[in-house]
Amino acid sequence: MKTMTCAQMGGPCDTPFQGKTADDVIKAQDAHLREMVASGDETHKSALEMMKGRWKNPLKGMGWYLQTRKDFAALPEDK
Repeated sequence: MKTMTCAQMGGPCDTPFQGKTADDVIKAQDAHLREMVASGDETHKSALEMMKGRWKNPLKGMGWYLQTRKDFAALPEDK
């Protein structure tokens, strides 16, 4: 199990997400962004828009995804 924060994935806060894979933490961050914006938190709005727009530009979106996976792989296992 590893932990990445919202900020480590391009978001505005230090909320931690745990997962066995990078996909686990990416999915958790996506849900977090949606929840925060739905609750009226404007600071997460630009990160949510970035998340939604990732795949409109597949090369840019894949670059973000591969970098996030690389960053996740470099993290130490949680204790």
